Amino acid sequence: METTKRNFSSLIVTFLLLIFISLSGCQDNTEIDDMEVQQLDESLAVEQTEIDDVSEGINGLIDDAYNFAEAPEANKSAIDKDNYFPECVTVTKVITANTKKVTIDFGEGCTTRNSNTVSGKIIMEYTFAFTEQSVTINYSFEDFYFNGKKIEGTVNKIRLKVNDNGNPQATINKNIKIIWDDDSFVTVKGERIREWIEGFGNRIWSDNVFLITGNWTITRKDGTVREATVLEPLRREMACRFLVSGIVEIKKNNRTLTLDYGDGTCDDLATVTINGKEKEIHIRKRKKK
Repeated sequence: METTKRNFSSLIVTFLLLIFISLSGCQDNTEIDDMEVQQLDESLAVEQTEIDDVSEGINGLIDDAYNFAEAPEANKSAIDKDNYFPECVTVTKVITANTKKVTIDFGEGCTTRNSNTVSGKIIMEYTFAFTEQSVTINYSFEDFYFNGKKIEGTVNKIRLKVNDNGNPQATINKNIKIIWDDDSFVTVKGERIREWIEGFGNRIWSDNVFLITGNWTITRKDGTVREATVLEPLRREMACRFLVSGIVEIKKNNRTLTLDYGDGTCDDLATVTINGKEKEIHIRKRKKK
């Protein structure tokens, strides 16, 4: 009888020990999983800075092309062109009735005034009527690269001469594909509203400032989807290579993170907040996978 009790007690101890080991193992796995999620979210945030950088870089180029194309013909001198583009850019126009087709050719490689490297062509087509308060422009890309990333797809932009604030404004609908040199890619679909708040009308490129709002869906090569929404307007100063302020919220599955572009200082830094924890990251420093 005593032997049976000892055996039963040993079984109980062994059973409890196994439960403890099992629970400890689960806890360790949870910590590892949490760490992996944190790293994935940080990588996602860095990727988002690249997407925003590409989007605003292209917006700047196509705005410059439109402003140059619509400038008075009397001012179409080499000096006038230099107000918008470096010498390595060729801009050509084809006018038929009341339509225009403008091609911005960056050749095999060209560095813009804010130090972006681009090549290939952006093609814009639109119907112009000087009496209208808005113009709709369609953009496409031909073998176009922006800072080493290939850009495909289309952009539709509705330019409003004056909004309720008395500023020029553009509503931009994008359906583009951004392809990295390791063949990974994302497709970006959605709307941005870009208000020109400073510098319009004086033909000085460097003092132009824009505020950007909107939301868009990003789909990666593996099929995963996330939503990005501007919580505080993104500020783009054309004299700076990067966005200088504004906050974007990113949602993926049941996770949410925010990306803060700063206090207005021109630098390549942004702050990502994940589960209440902040980390400073560099724009365009995504690690290849």
